[in-house]
Amino acid sequence: MKILDFEKPIYEIDKKIQELKKMLGEDSQLEEEIANLERRARELKEKIYKNLNRWQKVQLARHPDRPHAVGYIKGMIQDFIELHGDRNFRDDPSIITGLGFIDDYKVAIIAEEKGRDTKEKIWRNFGMPHPEGYRKAMRIMRLADKFVMPVITLVDTPGAFPGIGAEERGQAQAIAESIKLMLKLRVPVITAIIGEGGSGGALAIAVANVVLALRYSIYSVISPEGCASILWRDSTRASEAAEALKLTAEDLFEFGIVDEIVEEPPGGAHWDPHVAVENLKVALLKHLKSLLRLSPEELKKQRMAKFRSFGVFAEK
Repeated sequence: MKILDFEKPIYEIDKKIQELKKMLGEDSQLEEEIANLERRARELKEKIYKNLNRWQKVQLARHPDRPHAVGYIKGMIQDFIELHGDRNFRDDPSIITGLGFIDDYKVAIIAEEKGRDTKEKIWRNFGMPHPEGYRKAMRIMRLADKFVMPVITLVDTPGAFPGIGAEERGQAQAIAESIKLMLKLRVPVITAIIGEGGSGGALAIAVANVVLALRYSIYSVISPEGCASILWRDSTRASEAAEALKLTAEDLFEFGIVDEIVEEPPGGAHWDPHVAVENLKVALLKHLKSLLRLSPEELKKQRMAKFRSFGVFAEK
């Protein structure tokens, strides 16, 4: 398990608690000491995570133990059937698509997946989709539109893959076409940013009626490292760039980019993935029930109005 610098004091107390529990017998003094340490750990966790800066939240969004799309799909979606390929070039494993049920609602799922171990990360291209990934996503969107199924998308990507092959196969066009198609869908669309939402790679599947963000997720036009490289020619100043970008869930909610912040367990989703999955499921169901009351035309108008309002300002 990777331990971030600001998490070390919590893990040290937790380690001591586990050691004492192994020694626990009839000694009531140990029980009292364990209870005190557990209380101290809770207080320390609350204090640390309540005062995180934006760069620390970026680190949490990228935490290697954070639940990924596969975990959320397994935890929320019943009878999931994965659908592969764009019917044009190949299947892109960095985007998972398929059909399933969330409670009694039949839905189409589109999710970006980074992978866990080295082998899977390479196979999934570290969650950076190729054009065929977005074309696969569009195939599922059209299928959902035809058979009147709500679309749920899970965003977790550093950005679309910037390789030569991807550019040759029309990366920018695929992203633009996906955005255009999502604006025209006649079914409810809900997006959840579960980790890292990077640039057009995220936006291509995030043009939704409702956009949710987990408490420690991020969403930005560029990564802090990329921003620092452009502004100061120094990627090591990423922490400064993160502050300037205002890319956290709280920032996005304040700007109206995100409609709701979904709470994570104390310390982040990697401390208790089951709670994170359940919290997201509850939020998705709440908004799904609300959106299903709208007509196809109302859904399209609401989605268009939402995205046209971004960046609008008034002069006094």
